[in-house]
Amino acid sequence: MSALLLLFVCLVLGALVARFARPPAGIVQGLNWWVLNIALPALVLAMIPRVHFDRHTWFPVATMWVTFFGAWLLFALLGRALHWPRARIGALTLVCGLGNTSFMGYPMVEAMHGKPGLALAVVADQLGCFPLLAAGGIVVASLYSGRQPSAALVVRRIATFPAFIALLLGIAVGMAGGWPEALDHLFLQLGQTLTPLALFSVGLQFKLHLERDQLGALSTGLGWKLLLAPLAGWALGRALGVDGLTLSVGVLQAAMAPMISAAILADQYELEPRLANTVLGAGIVLSLVTVPLANALMGG
Repeated sequence: MSALLLLFVCLVLGALVARFARPPAGIVQGLNWWVLNIALPALVLAMIPRVHFDRHTWFPVATMWVTFFGAWLLFALLGRALHWPRARIGALTLVCGLGNTSFMGYPMVEAMHGKPGLALAVVADQLGCFPLLAAGGIVVASLYSGRQPSAALVVRRIATFPAFIALLLGIAVGMAGGWPEALDHLFLQLGQTLTPLALFSVGLQFKLHLERDQLGALSTGLGWKLLLAPLAGWALGRALGVDGLTLSVGVLQAAMAPMISAAILADQYELEPRLANTVLGAGIVLSLVTVPLANALMGG
């Protein structure tokens, strides 16, 4: 409960500072730089060597793929039936197909399932959601904005992302027996800065703009991201005999709020930025209730 309270307090503090204080220019960029380039790689280096890879470790990764490609299929079909503009289909595919599996997923899963759950959450994020953002996200953004996706750009984004490099190193270290105690402690301490700084940054950027003509797309998008996607993941896991912590973490990561980076990508490619930010803001607020509820329904 105290860990979930920390999430809420950091998010609210960020929103209050953005509304009533005068934060220094560039604070969001600075916080995000630290989170993405220091805290997140450190957490990956600390967690990945602890992961016990078994025959079901693929499942949290698979739920990320189900969430992304399910969103793409759903919104492409709905868009054709409802005569949505291509930009709206692309925006919903990005923000409702990619979850906030690191900034919010890591602390929320850790709050509910401890370090073992966090280790699986890292696997889902780094082997599932991040490659989908770097590859699938660029392809979707390019296709629905009328641009040509570049294979070289996709490969470069993946190969140079610090957390991905940390993932490969962490797997190698885990196979070799793990880090020395001093290094392990150092990485954990650096990684612990991720939660408060990431959620404070989310709060600083929090926006909620509701327009009447966006309500249908908003409700449909969040219906997929917060309800149907985790249900699809749960059904897949049960059908294939996955249970316990692995099932819970895979479903919870599928249920996370929309990804901040996906909304930024939609903005960069001019895919209905107002809708993307509305879905992002509403999804963050609602997920603070729906994710713990999903965990409780699974017996967490």
